[in-house]
Amino acid sequence: MKPILFFFGFVFSIASYSQEHAWVFFTDKEDVVKSLSKPESILSIRAIDRKHQYGIKIDERDVPVTENYIQIIKSQPGIVYRAKSKWFNCVHLTGTREAISALQELPFVSHISFADRNLNLSAREVFSDEVGVVGRDKNTLVDFPYGNTQGQIALIKTNQLHSIGFKGEGMLVAVLDAGFPNVNTLDAFQYLRDHGRLVGGYNFVKRDADFANVSLNSHGTRVLSTMAANLPGTYVGSAPDAAYVLYVTEDVDSESPVEESYWVEAVERADSLGVNIINTSLGYTTFDQSRFNYLQTEMDGTSTFISRGANVATEKGLLVVNSAGNSGNSSWGIITAPADANVFTVGAVDMYGNYASFSSRGPTTDGRIKPDVMAQGIQTAVINQNGVIVGNNGTSFASPIIAGSMACLWQAMPEKTNLELMEIVRASASLYSNPSVEMGYGIPDFLEAYYGELDEGSLFLEEVGWFPNPTSDLVTIQTSVGNRILGCKVYNLTGALILSNDVVAKEVELDLTHHPKGIYFVEVYLNQKTITLKIIKD
Repeated sequence: MKPILFFFGFVFSIASYSQEHAWVFFTDKEDVVKSLSKPESILSIRAIDRKHQYGIKIDERDVPVTENYIQIIKSQPGIVYRAKSKWFNCVHLTGTREAISALQELPFVSHISFADRNLNLSAREVFSDEVGVVGRDKNTLVDFPYGNTQGQIALIKTNQLHSIGFKGEGMLVAVLDAGFPNVNTLDAFQYLRDHGRLVGGYNFVKRDADFANVSLNSHGTRVLSTMAANLPGTYVGSAPDAAYVLYVTEDVDSESPVEESYWVEAVERADSLGVNIINTSLGYTTFDQSRFNYLQTEMDGTSTFISRGANVATEKGLLVVNSAGNSGNSSWGIITAPADANVFTVGAVDMYGNYASFSSRGPTTDGRIKPDVMAQGIQTAVINQNGVIVGNNGTSFASPIIAGSMACLWQAMPEKTNLELMEIVRASASLYSNPSVEMGYGIPDFLEAYYGELDEGSLFLEEVGWFPNPTSDLVTIQTSVGNRILGCKVYNLTGALILSNDVVAKEVELDLTHHPKGIYFVEVYLNQKTITLKIIKD
């Protein structure tokens, strides 16, 4: 469901209903051998290096669509060219059924797939993005070292990755959304601009480079802030040192299948630039014209055009992070495309780690566990197009918090592939051994993902071990050889101090018996430093 503009279905002219959406697939490409012999002619050096690093083959799918074919298509009567895909060697067109069908007679056209399932047997796509927005003045938020983002960052321990030097440096993240107004002027992104990490973008809907126009929908600005904003002491995103490229693929004025083609085309461009991570807070299930709508049974990871594109992106080595959708309270209920694909799907919890009822559930219709993990999506602190910190609801904001955290982890573990990284983070999550349809594998622990588990129920950093975790009552904290605990303080997720222990010892026992279930953070004071641990009480 769109965050705004849900009245547009009433303003379509009668003529618009005669307009079909279709993908026209081509038989071949020109100069494939030549292009593959000189990959730098079709891919950036960064992209080539990334593919070589992870053993990803550069193949015919990386060769652009033959431009001559596109020009011939454009010259045909009764159709409008909308988008293209090199991975699928096709173009997206709108026009009358007769005009599009006539293209089958062209010698280079392989086949045509209409978005209206009644015109063929091909699957097609749908959209249902979600963002319930609740305003909140920043002065009502608790003042933390991270400012307004402390809770949402600490919930998944990304702040601990930051503390050991991993803030996303060297990672390139592409954000695909509805618009990014004022990212080129807001103070929140000044650090990004000063360090050359806002590397550009493109508006695939308008076919121009104006992705930051003030007239655009601000959803993308708010999404970007959760990753990239850097106002120390006030607001720090999950990956402030990563670089970002911004793509507009969502048309808020209408809902039609072409938006999925915009998305695939944008992801292809991201891949050619050497992007590491994609974040998308979009999902498709229903369109302005119901004849294009998807069925729940089509949320199987392969039926929709956008999900097939997402699968290729993963195959090409990109780490695609996607919001699960906000359909949990609706009759739809389940995840949306492309969250059903082989991507890292993120659902929403509140600041205490409790499931948000609007968060779309799993599994996929072919039985795979979704969502993958959860992050804060209720009253998530975001920065809007006016530079004001507000609280927003939606899996749209849980997803980029995870995407930024993945950037930090990949910086720390550059030898890992996208698939390996996804599994490492799943394994760190709170429900890994017993996933649920609402929360998938649960809330990830990015510090645990980095250091790994010592043994079941016992975690260990270089200086400190703590167990059992999760716990129902007592937690024991031990130090390594040469260290001594000088004291501990336990905080809940609101930042309130609930327990303090000033005992100087090698081992300290904390009693949470009389405190409610949830997530707690323990500051452990050692001889030379302070370490923050996360404890789950179940």
